[in-house]
Amino acid sequence: MQCPGQDTMFWKPSDVFDIECPKCGYGVEFFKYDVKRKCRCGHEMVNPKIDFGCAQWCSYGDKCLESLPEDIRLVQKEEQSNRLKERIFQEIKKYFGHDVESVNHALKVARYAEEILKIEGGHPLVVLGAAYLHDIGIREAKGKYGSLSLENQGREGAAIAREILKKLNIQREIYDEICDMIGHLHHPREQETLHFQILFEADRLAHMEEKGFFQNREKAEETIQKIFQTVTGKKLAMELSNRSGYLGEDYKIQLQIQHSDPRRLVWDRDS
Repeated sequence: MQCPGQDTMFWKPSDVFDIECPKCGYGVEFFKYDVKRKCRCGHEMVNPKIDFGCAQWCSYGDKCLESLPEDIRLVQKEEQSNRLKERIFQEIKKYFGHDVESVNHALKVARYAEEILKIEGGHPLVVLGAAYLHDIGIREAKGKYGSLSLENQGREGAAIAREILKKLNIQREIYDEICDMIGHLHHPREQETLHFQILFEADRLAHMEEKGFFQNREKAEETIQKIFQTVTGKKLAMELSNRSGYLGEDYKIQLQIQHSDPRRLVWDRDS
């Protein structure tokens, strides 16, 4: 049986289109699955509309993509990752409902994580998936234990995140790492991965933006050096400190040295 994605009987009119050659201006006809076509002037063009979204669900998707050039495979993987990140965010919006504050916080953490990722490297789906889902255990922890303890949030959050990521058919090694990061986000281990450190710093940056962080510049520099380990995270933290950087009256931070790990922060809300 022919793949339905390549069987023209299932095609729409928009699946065949012309792209103008950037060299001579001639219109080159593309079928939707064409990777490259050569213009009559000799210029080789890459299909800008190529879409292998069907490979996400098709059991033969990997075999279909094996024959593609490496640069096209990389583009396809990036597009697939972006689609999954968007689906994770939609799940977050659905879960939090009218809790706009939690949704906005998740967006801020993802934004800072992405800024750090661009410079420090890492797997975007792992880091951004964890950034969107990192606080998803708050509501369940409060309902089940009557407490918002960080330990309960992490335990419940990891379980809820696992169900969401499984439903989205995300690879097990990816969702295992995401859930592990969420489960101990507020209790860093002595040795951590780059992915965890990016998430940890992105969460702290979002809290700094929302609540303020420091009493004075000296305290700011001292605390940033202790907490932030990536060059990019330190730079973003100093920029935030220089812009605002002071604690509001309703919030305070206590830096607690636990097990010789100065990264462990406890956020206390007075109100």
